[in-house]
Amino acid sequence: MSLNLKPNIARPDDFYEMLTDAQRDMTDDEANDMNARLVLVLANQIGNFEDLKQAIDIAK
Repeated sequence: MSLNLKPNIARPDDFYEMLTDAQRDMTDDEANDMNARLVLVLANQIGNFEDLKQAIDIAK
C-alpha cells in the first residue's frame, strides 16, 4: 500500500491551531513529549507496519 501524500486533513488550519493551542503553555520538553505521544496514538490508528515503515522513511 502506498501512503497518501496529497493534502487530506479536514480543516487543516483548524487542526494546526488546535495543535499549537494545546502546546502553548508547555515547555519545549513537554511539547516534544506530547508530539511523541501523538505519533504513537496516530501510529496505533494506522496499525499497518509497512505503512508505518514507509511513513518513517518518508519523514527522514
